[in-house]
Amino acid sequence: MSQYNDEDRCTTCARARFLDTRLQRRVPDTVWQHPEVRSAIAAWDFGRASRLIRERAKLRQDDMARMTGLSQGFLSMLEAGTRRLTSLDKVARFLNGMETPDALLPPPFRDHHAVLKPLPLPHPGPSAVDLPVATGEQTTDLYELATQAAAQSLQFAEAATRSNVSAVELEGLESRITRIATDYVHAPLYPLFHDLLSTRDQLFSLLSGHQPPGQTRELYLLAGTSCLLLAHASQNLGDQDAAVAQLQTAGTLAEHADHDDLRAWVKGTAALIAEWSTHRHAAFDYTQQAIRFAPVGETLVRTAAIGARAAARVGDRTTALAALKELEQAREQRTDPNGLTRFGGLLTFPEAKQEYYIGGTYALLGDHKRAEQHAAAAIYLYEMGPKEQRSYGDEALARLDIVTARIAAGEIEGAGEQLQPILELPVDRRIRQLGDAVQGVATLLEEPRFTRSRVARELADATRDY
Repeated sequence: MSQYNDEDRCTTCARARFLDTRLQRRVPDTVWQHPEVRSAIAAWDFGRASRLIRERAKLRQDDMARMTGLSQGFLSMLEAGTRRLTSLDKVARFLNGMETPDALLPPPFRDHHAVLKPLPLPHPGPSAVDLPVATGEQTTDLYELATQAAAQSLQFAEAATRSNVSAVELEGLESRITRIATDYVHAPLYPLFHDLLSTRDQLFSLLSGHQPPGQTRELYLLAGTSCLLLAHASQNLGDQDAAVAQLQTAGTLAEHADHDDLRAWVKGTAALIAEWSTHRHAAFDYTQQAIRFAPVGETLVRTAAIGARAAARVGDRTTALAALKELEQAREQRTDPNGLTRFGGLLTFPEAKQEYYIGGTYALLGDHKRAEQHAAAAIYLYEMGPKEQRSYGDEALARLDIVTARIAAGEIEGAGEQLQPILELPVDRRIRQLGDAVQGVATLLEEPRFTRSRVARELADATRDY
């Protein structure tokens, strides 16, 4: 009898009863001689074994289901690789149901290895080198003990490697994050937000289950990245409290994943949120924390760009210019291939975005000539680059830097030319930061020096309700 045989008789008798009580087909003996079948069973790859046996025996999945007592749906997923045999009872049912030859059975399932009740260890005594040659009975006891220990180790290994997520599913989730990050910069936010929530919820659900440590770390990374994207989305929608909550969760998941690049992106995004809030002085501190986690590559370019603009926003010209110099140096450095930039889209910092941030820094410092040069470069790169990298929000903000520069120079008509595409931007592509910036332009147009300018009044009216 065996704990893996749920019948009230031994395995051999149970098989005999199956033959008497079920109308089932048999697996021809020639199938068991096939090297691939033998290899799959030996490797405990029962999904591949099921498919090979079924194809070579010309059986259907419902035939296999009747033979093994497993459902046809389960067998289908087993062969597809989306499910595994994670129970030794089911493994025994699968092997016994197909009448697997005893010689092919893994040791725990062979008839003469079936008893796995604990065996007493030999009584402590002299060391092995002092013992006389073991008797036949002692040798048998040790043999059975070794067999039991091997079966128990296999059970533990099976439990340790058991997973509620397949490699295919994990790759699919990473592809979804990649698609969302890519679409984020150029597609309307509302449909993406629901897709992002669905992906995050699935990741959270999987993390509540069991998987090997490597898969767990990858799930934490993907879940943290989804929360980072939700933080950006919440900020773009104008809900700063929601953005901070998502960012706190992303930071916790970054710690669980032990992923420095995610840590750096979380701190960098915290700086962005602080920059557009009443806590502007905290923004530069966040960028310094980010640099400790990602001291080189594209993530450092992003961090330095945010730091430059944050310092300029509070009037710290020296720090802002130093950060721009650091940005230029980081451009020449190699980017970590395992970093978040592998997801693309919003999680990259391309040259167009770099130019936009540099222009924005100079605009805040009052150097409008340089601001317009870099903003124009950003717009050109966005317009000429791949569609999936075109950030309409950043492109519009770059145009506003040109508008601001031209208003400062008194070129109202030139400012109007750059303002018109912003006013025509579809509502679903307008982000909260853009609305705030347009209101700043409206304030500039209402300065006393433009009181007699009809064009200035018309532009101010057009921007006031943006």
